[in-house]
Amino acid sequence: MIGETLGILNSWIKDFGMLSEGWRAAILIFILVFGTAVAAFIASRVIGVLEQKFNATRNLWDDALLHAARRPVVAFIWLQGVYWAAEVAYHFSEAEVFTANSTLLQIGFVWVLVWAMLRMIKEIERILVSPVKMRKPMDYTTVNAISKLLRAVVIITAVLTALQTLGFSISGVLAFGGMGGIAVGFAAKDLLANFFGGFIIHLDRPFKVGDWVRSPDRNIEGTVEQIGWRLTTIRTFDKRPLYVPNAAFTTIAVENPSRMTNRRIFENIGIRYADVHSMKKIVDEIRDMLKNHDDIAADETLIVNFLAFNASSLDIMVYAFTKTTQWVLFHQVKEDVLLRISDIIESHGAEVAFPTRTLHLPDGLKVNGAGREGSATEESQNQSADTQAETVNDSNR
Repeated sequence: MIGETLGILNSWIKDFGMLSEGWRAAILIFILVFGTAVAAFIASRVIGVLEQKFNATRNLWDDALLHAARRPVVAFIWLQGVYWAAEVAYHFSEAEVFTANSTLLQIGFVWVLVWAMLRMIKEIERILVSPVKMRKPMDYTTVNAISKLLRAVVIITAVLTALQTLGFSISGVLAFGGMGGIAVGFAAKDLLANFFGGFIIHLDRPFKVGDWVRSPDRNIEGTVEQIGWRLTTIRTFDKRPLYVPNAAFTTIAVENPSRMTNRRIFENIGIRYADVHSMKKIVDEIRDMLKNHDDIAADETLIVNFLAFNASSLDIMVYAFTKTTQWVLFHQVKEDVLLRISDIIESHGAEVAFPTRTLHLPDGLKVNGAGREGSATEESQNQSADTQAETVNDSNR
């Protein structure tokens, strides 16, 4: 239909007898490009209006489909319009460069289709992890891993299809890839180790994006920002990015404090030896206080006992777990518990011990404060007399 329309326009322009063949070709190409621009604009506006209408519905997938298809549809219209314009140019000039129009159209169609599929996968990923759009959003790390895998499958399929379109044998490409894969495997073993390390992370899920992780084997601690196929990005607590190869996580132990159920309070508090008679009451009262504390987990291990006779104190062990796992709230709860323990100790007339030292003198040795004062007075008087004598000698001179 398009060819017939262009033939009619060409004949109509030719009937005027005023334009050369080059001008007729230029006019037809301009009409095609202009019509393509108009069609692309109309398609974009129509899809935009449909998006606004479908946003009001509860169905999320039609919104994702329209949003993913909007730009690829416009690109496809431009691709088809440029192809027709190239066909017109080839009709008038028969240049060799235009013989590849059909091949380029097929490759362009594959590219547009792949672009639309990649955008659709991205939109589905956003919906599945969004707490606003989903009642129970899926784990971001899992969805992101599946999304990356699907995108890789689409891209590999598109590349093989494009090679087949260009005249290459897919079987030959696959055979070459099989032989070359062995060489690449030896040359890029570290890269492959990181790739499979990322695959194991996505499979076992020892941590996910947003978790606080640390390793006792390496100097690694911070919040996970991104889990890639080669690197995992961790933001340390001093706000520096730390890039860890995924292969490292297959050989080291990793702690995930974000998944702790409670935080622990573990303190040894000492009182003076002079307060040993109040030890039992103090211990019992601290234990009752922790059992009735609103922020202490009563169903977890709770220990308050007289622990040991220390060098300068009688030690009480306090062992309990808070309900909260948040770092800031935990320290607020711990502060409250320690202040209450201090009040309990003071309420029994006892004191918190601190390191002291007692000096024992041998029997018969006494320190006479008065004698020292008398000796000091005599020494002061002698110094005064010596000073007066020196003054007299100076005046005689």
